[in-house]
Amino acid sequence: MSQQAQWTSRLGFILAAAGSAIGLGAIWKFPYMTGTGGGGAFFVLFLLFTVLVGMPLLLAEFLIGRSTQKEAVSAYKVLVPGSAWPWIGRLGVLTCFLVLSFYSVVGGWILLYLFRGVTGQLWTGNVAYDRLFGEIIASPYQAVVAQLLFLLCTIYVVARGVQQGIEKANKYMMPALFLLFIALIVRSLTLEGAWAGVTFFLKPDFSKLTSEVVLYAMGQSFFSLTVGASVMVTYSSYLSRKESLTRSATSIVSLTVLISFLAGLAIFPAVFSLGMEPTEGPGLLFIVLPSVFAQIPFGHLFFIIFLVLFLFATLTSAFSMLEIIVAAWTAGKPDRRKRAAIWGGMLVFLVGVPSALSFGLLSNVTWLGKTAFDLADYAVSNVLLPLGALLIAIFAPWKMRKETLLHELSVGTKYGKYWFAAWFFFIRYVAPLAIIIVFLDVTGIL
Repeated sequence: MSQQAQWTSRLGFILAAAGSAIGLGAIWKFPYMTGTGGGGAFFVLFLLFTVLVGMPLLLAEFLIGRSTQKEAVSAYKVLVPGSAWPWIGRLGVLTCFLVLSFYSVVGGWILLYLFRGVTGQLWTGNVAYDRLFGEIIASPYQAVVAQLLFLLCTIYVVARGVQQGIEKANKYMMPALFLLFIALIVRSLTLEGAWAGVTFFLKPDFSKLTSEVVLYAMGQSFFSLTVGASVMVTYSSYLSRKESLTRSATSIVSLTVLISFLAGLAIFPAVFSLGMEPTEGPGLLFIVLPSVFAQIPFGHLFFIIFLVLFLFATLTSAFSMLEIIVAAWTAGKPDRRKRAAIWGGMLVFLVGVPSALSFGLLSNVTWLGKTAFDLADYAVSNVLLPLGALLIAIFAPWKMRKETLLHELSVGTKYGKYWFAAWFFFIRYVAPLAIIIVFLDVTGIL
């Protein structure tokens, strides 16, 4: 995708952006973060942060990218040349780099499960899926090779350009994933004892909230929407100037919240029905879902289909993250795309190897009490994304011209001035204040 390329339609942009946002954020990470965060109370906070902070930030990134038609770093250079503000874009590139370094590890797990499912190894004997998952991720060879294969797939597509492949495929694969989720939810809710999981997920118990859980909820909101890393600055730079940013943002937020909600309904009733702990952590999805599918007629086939769709959703997110890295490196020089994709992907792989080994060879190697995988996840979700979001929340309303902001938000809607007034208030006051208060609370200053 060259810097002059555009999405072929608003639907294509929405599905591509939603694919970037949904991916592992909503399907993989949301269930286990909700489980470790106490259930319903975490979900309520996630919704509040997503609507009141995440959506204004998403619109801010859209405004920056579409108004300049430039990728993450160059966009800030165009708006405020000769200043330090382009470091927001560079911070975003670094964030995407780190996200992809541990994200690709989980992508590798999906490939390993898909291989075992297709070859029948996943269903042999009386499988204890918690033990099986532990064995798979603890194997250094399997974990590293699978991570490399996942990144090679990502490199191949990004090196060729993602507009035609990703945009078109999303129109079929994302609806298919949605329909399969519905089928999974129906089965999950009909399991004995499932209602306890629904109660855990949807009934808030605010006594379980801590300042750290609040930070996690905010970080999950940013992670799910892919805001704070300037990913959407680059993606929106490929959007036609005739499309409505407000409708696009509303659609993406709605899809992200819906998929997160469906993921919770699919996972937690099954967790409680099968006598598992909702605090299982990153492996929750790989332990619960095979157990549920094993109880469904033709469940083996459906689980393989789900893994294929899950892999695609994961890859769409990976494409967007590598795209941001490549777009920044090749700004104005699209002929360098292939080389940048290969070198960028290989650097991500090398940095991600410690994360791949965090559940085996390096499981006892920790820093600040966290393995390499957990540390990268924590740094991205709870430090880099909120920091990037705070800087964007300051930049958009204070450094961009109001006339430009009003014009961009008014495109495609007759309620532009009302959207602008609401957005400007939330991005200028609510978003930065919320981020700062959460950080001060976690650090113990408040």
